[in-house]
Amino acid sequence: MNNRDGRPEVLLGFSPCPNDTLIFYGLVHDRVASPIRFRPVLADVEELNRRSMKRELEVTKVSYHALCHLRRDYYLLRSGGALGRGCGPLVVARTDRELSGLSGLRIAIPGRMTTAFLLLQLYDRGLAGGALEMPFDRIMPAVARGEADAGLIIHESRFTYPLFGLHQLLDLGEWWEQQTGLPIPLGAIVARRDLGRKRVATIEGLVASSVSYGREHFDEARPYLLRHAQEMDESVLRQHTDLYVNDFSNDLGTEGIQAVRELLHRAENAGLVETSELDLFA
Repeated sequence: MNNRDGRPEVLLGFSPCPNDTLIFYGLVHDRVASPIRFRPVLADVEELNRRSMKRELEVTKVSYHALCHLRRDYYLLRSGGALGRGCGPLVVARTDRELSGLSGLRIAIPGRMTTAFLLLQLYDRGLAGGALEMPFDRIMPAVARGEADAGLIIHESRFTYPLFGLHQLLDLGEWWEQQTGLPIPLGAIVARRDLGRKRVATIEGLVASSVSYGREHFDEARPYLLRHAQEMDESVLRQHTDLYVNDFSNDLGTEGIQAVRELLHRAENAGLVETSELDLFA
């Protein structure tokens, strides 16, 4: 589709979380010169995962777990994703208890296609048996009210769970790093293969430029981040973006690509996803 200014228009899916709104601020506000106009579609990452399964979005944020199922239709971009150290999902509960006692019990999860749920299964499939799906921002209140025995939390929840009187039982990012020595891949940016390798390569470079712009102009982007983050405290906002928007967001690099391939390899070996011989990158 061509826009009124003559530029082709591409649907760009990302979440309202501050790391995504910071990353794409430059593109959606025309702060980055682009031959393509990006029309933003903001939604929870699990909804983006589902919409990508239907090939609805041309460029979008997805979970790395979802990427395992999308390789036939999407290329992985080297820029724009969430990957790092000390930023993994946590399992929390009302009381400090043994993880083994949670096997088969109700663990609230932010979606079955999230990387968090994939990591939980890789850690211990027994913990995934009683999974209750709900939006990520409802998990901590649900655990605090006793509607779930534990919660698998992501995003800014790793900073705020003590406010709900909850205790950390497991840091899946720490477990991953101990197992592999690699950073943890959480969220990916993908582009539909039918855009063609040349256009995908162009988009990859534009996303990298938008990452750089957002990191260099945080104060300018702050009102946009806060508008979508809703009730997030400003100090948590900065903690969140400092953690999740990092050098890997500019470019996965050798170590980042190794981490992605390791996650896919472990998921395939565990029989959690189908194997694929397709190239990941355009």
